[in-house]
Order: sequence, then C-alpha cells, then structure tokens
Amino acid sequence: MLVLLLATFLFYPDAAALYRYDFITLCAVAIQAAMLAMKLEIWEEVQVILVFHVVGTVMELFKTQVGSWVYPEPPLLRIMDVPLFTGFMYGCFGSYIARVWRIFDFRFTRFPPLWAQLILAMAVYVNFFTHHYVVDIRYGLFAVAALLYGPCLIHFRTDQTHRSMPLLLGLILVALFIWLAENIATFARAWTYPGQEAGWEMVSLSKFGSWFLLMIISFVLVGTVNRRRQTSPATAETASPGPQRRV
Repeated sequence: MLVLLLATFLFYPDAAALYRYDFITLCAVAIQAAMLAMKLEIWEEVQVILVFHVVGTVMELFKTQVGSWVYPEPPLLRIMDVPLFTGFMYGCFGSYIARVWRIFDFRFTRFPPLWAQLILAMAVYVNFFTHHYVVDIRYGLFAVAALLYGPCLIHFRTDQTHRSMPLLLGLILVALFIWLAENIATFARAWTYPGQEAGWEMVSLSKFGSWFLLMIISFVLVGTVNRRRQTSPATAETASPGPQRRV
C-alpha cells in the first residue's frame, strides 16, 4: 500500500479518467483478493482485517469532520469526505499483526488477561473521539499499557528456535515504523495534516503516540480472534518440531 501511494503520487497522470484515490481503492481490493487467492492470508485473519477496516473508517469519518486531517484530492468512491482506500490502510495494520502472529508462531510469557486488554483497547478507541471535547487521557492510557504489557515477553520463531523480546518494546517499534511510513504517505499526499497544506513537513512526534495506541487496538483484536495458548520459552521450544541450533 505504501509503494502504491508513493508510485501514484509520482507517476499517476493528472488527466486520467479515473481519480487517483479511486485507482488506489481498486488496487487495494485487488491486493486483498490476491492475498486470499495465494493463501498469504487465511479467513480468520480476514475477520480481523474487516473489523479493523470498519473501526478505522468510523474514526476517519469523525476525524475529517473535526479537521484533524484532510484528503486533498477528489474521489468518487468515498463516504462523506473519506476515500474508501483509507479503510484498507487500517486493514494493513490488522493484516500485519495477524500474519506475523501466525508466521512467527507467537508465544507469550506473563500475557495480560484478555479482559483487561479489551478494556484498555475500548478506552483507547473512545479517547480518540472524546479528547476533542473533554480531557485527553492518553498519558493515563500509556501508563496502563506499560503496566499491562511491561512484564510480558513475546517469543517468536524466525527459523527453528524461539527468541524473546519485551512485548512493550515490540509494540513501540511497530508504532515507530508506522509513524515513519506515515511521513512517506503524507509526502505522497495520501492525506495532509494542518500545516502541510503549503508544503510537506515531518509529521509531529505526537502522532507516534497515537500510532502506539492504535497498535494496541489491532493487537487486542488479533489476540481475541486467536486465543492462542500462552507458553513459556521452554515449552515453546519443546513444542517446536525439528532440530534446534544454539545461537
């Protein structure tokens, strides 16, 4: 999707009969269909993608109405002021988390109770709307996220052996890469923030915190669907067939 946004910004003809945003939407549909046809995604993962697609689109409808960002080009395929390709961008987050969870065989130690994560995710989502009218509680949400995920280790298998890292660090790193991707997307004028109308500038670091909170929603959605059995590193390696090698 990121390559598509940048390539159409650089090379899509201004005189084309199909608006650029609509072309991106049709390409996004084709990408999703191809992922399923080639079995790169499974139907359980598509459930997560669809939910996150809807969650993201609803937030987009609200945020564009309050002026948080705008889409500077005209589409036909849209809901109000929101082009339909935006839902697929949110779906990318859900797709990424769902696929790496399966491909890298995620296991966890001290995994937080799912009910607590669901409460946090709902509070995060509500705050994205309410902070425009009442106090912004994002710093409290950061603190709760640190308490919940700080003790947790994630174990992932890239070859034959599970390796470990703090889950909180993993979520922060993913949010950082999304923030960097957002800078590329706004450079490609997929959307613009206030202050970027006259020319592109780096996205505020405050958006990095927003992406971290949004990643929590995606992670909890995937965790709810998967309901994976959490294991210790020793159990994870024992459960993994094939020879082990020392690293």
